[in-house]
Amino acid sequence: MARTEKEKMLAGELYHAGSPEIQADAAAAREWLVRYNASLGLSPSERRALLVERLAAVGTGAVIRPPFHCDYGYNIVLGADVFLNFNCVILDVVSVTIGDGAQIGPLVQILTADHPRDPEIRRSGLESGRPVSIGRNVWIGGGALIMPGVTVGDDAIIGAGSVVTRDVAPGATVVGNPARTVRPKAG
Repeated sequence: MARTEKEKMLAGELYHAGSPEIQADAAAAREWLVRYNASLGLSPSERRALLVERLAAVGTGAVIRPPFHCDYGYNIVLGADVFLNFNCVILDVVSVTIGDGAQIGPLVQILTADHPRDPEIRRSGLESGRPVSIGRNVWIGGGALIMPGVTVGDDAIIGAGSVVTRDVAPGATVVGNPARTVRPKAG
């Protein structure tokens, strides 16, 4: 039996994002984002209720400061006490998991959406996704980009403005474009 474009998307396979089912999901997410991004003046419990409406899982104490942007929301899992500062973007065509206690600075982008390298396939409108996993107690500095398919290990630090194109080992500190591991300073 043929798989739907949404089933292909969720499996990380090549799919057409313009399919009616995917477009309906994107429209629902945009409607939710309008409400969420108008919620800055609401109480934390009211904002949490909005997050629970749309995201796959929201751990106790998880906070996203609006404005926030995502593709669908239903592929995002937030652990307990996760914090995302203003203007974060998560392109969640597949799973994005953020572990307990992760701290994510403003303007961070977490991208799962990917495109074929072959120009003919890309011209056809096909795209795909690769999951992103961010471990527990990770600190991601403002303006960093986490690229498709990256896993960031527990206790890692991503420097502000870094572009993370490869997996980051637990406890490592990475900086730059592309992000490279640096040795911690004494003290």
